Amino acid sequence: MDLESLLAGMTPCRLSSATGRLTICAVGKRVTPLCLRCLFSPQACLLKPAERFTMIERRPLFPGVIEMNHQAGWRIGCSVYLVFDANDWVLVDIGYEENVEEIIELIRQLDFPLSQCRGLIATHADVDHIQGLAKAKAILKAPVLAHPKAIESLEQGDRIKTFAEIAAQNVHLDMPAVTIERPIVDGELITIGDRALEVWHTPGHTDSQLAFRLDNLLLSGDNIYRDGSVGAIDAHHGSDIPSFIASLKRIAASDIEWLLPSHGPVFRKDDRLLAKTIERLEGYLTLADFGTCAPHWPLMDEWDKELAEGRQPL
Repeated sequence: MDLESLLAGMTPCRLSSATGRLTICAVGKRVTPLCLRCLFSPQACLLKPAERFTMIERRPLFPGVIEMNHQAGWRIGCSVYLVFDANDWVLVDIGYEENVEEIIELIRQLDFPLSQCRGLIATHADVDHIQGLAKAKAILKAPVLAHPKAIESLEQGDRIKTFAEIAAQNVHLDMPAVTIERPIVDGELITIGDRALEVWHTPGHTDSQLAFRLDNLLLSGDNIYRDGSVGAIDAHHGSDIPSFIASLKRIAASDIEWLLPSHGPVFRKDDRLLAKTIERLEGYLTLADFGTCAPHWPLMDEWDKELAEGRQPL
């Protein structure tokens, strides 16, 4: 196979172990570890040295909002939102520690000054969203923001409540502890240049779950996804079904037009989808599906009555 055929067949990669950076190959017009000409025979490269590496074109979903998986063109992990105004920017969630360098390198190649990161924001304290916070903070020297109910889990590196340790499913992950510089609560504003994120406390999936309003957008965390499913309901990390229903009703009653979830694609707010999801969760209030997350299980009342009556199976 000749060199041009090899170039034509190159597929998108992640962070190059060979070069330590993502690059745009001006020949292949795609993200590659390095143009094969440069990698194997730099003297044969048809490009001038200054032309070999170019900044990546920004692909915002909405003005001032870039989602890093969408920007990269592949799924890195959970949704990571870069919200910016001019050179000021924040990250909402960061994902796993192993992806931090890839994300930050991508941000650098989008021409955002790393020194102007104004905050690393945790939507909640689940490992798939925040394991990389300590590493990102060390690189960017930026403050970490989270709800007060997430602070203990984050600062102590609580592996149980963050889902880093699920022995029954052979999940054994590290959970690096990280100090929270700014606790944030419902109604606060997080300024980014001349713009601001409005903090919504939307408990249910976890007790610390946050969402963030930006004009007609809601960075909605793990509250609801495009298929109508919701963030895992589990007593170990502070799930509460009545609170979850209240949070979904708050979203449904709002004039938000777009939901930007923490997993999966962005989607238009769909009142029918929300109503169906709320109805499903209301059913869980009196079922044992999620154990102690249900406030009442009527079947046990019925059983008590049948036991007292000595009733035989029908």
